[in-house]
Amino acid sequence: MVSRFTEVVNFFSGFGIPSEVVKSQLSQFRSISLGTAEVLLVQGAEQDYGYFIVSGTLRACHYGESGLERCKEFYFEGELCFLYSSWLQGVAAQYQIETICDAEVIKVPLSLLALPHFLPAKVALLQQQLIFKEQKEALLLLNTPEQRYRHLQQYWPHWVSKLNNIQIASYIGINPVSLSRLKARIKCEK
Repeated sequence: MVSRFTEVVNFFSGFGIPSEVVKSQLSQFRSISLGTAEVLLVQGAEQDYGYFIVSGTLRACHYGESGLERCKEFYFEGELCFLYSSWLQGVAAQYQIETICDAEVIKVPLSLLALPHFLPAKVALLQQQLIFKEQKEALLLLNTPEQRYRHLQQYWPHWVSKLNNIQIASYIGINPVSLSRLKARIKCEK
């Protein structure tokens, strides 16, 4: 059983949790194989689990009553996906977590982060999330659309290779047509 969950054990060990402590909780973990567009957390539901991504890509989206879709975030292989605000406040999820391609995830009970032995991981995850949020705000507020796209190319090339134009455009705050023009202009510069 341990070999099936080696990556998630290593993930928590990277935050200073002894592997024996993580292994002692493995009976609570569940491996799940998912297809494209499958929902892991329904918008408005209580969040009890995070999803460690073994393969594939997930996203968190809010769906408005008029059908308007707002994508909050994308999550990739090796990341633990969950909604921090909902978790910290113990409130229903404002976003839906879903796959954007076939994925394999390990379902991790968020209650583990309340255990004393998991405190270093909880603190590290919160620090990591705060830094990421600050970086995202700076990216969106202080840069032009072209600078935002070039940032993705330089620092997160896996985003550019794994997401489609609609997803990238939505994330950097432009429409897909503008992104296509931007990409064509950048290609001509090379």
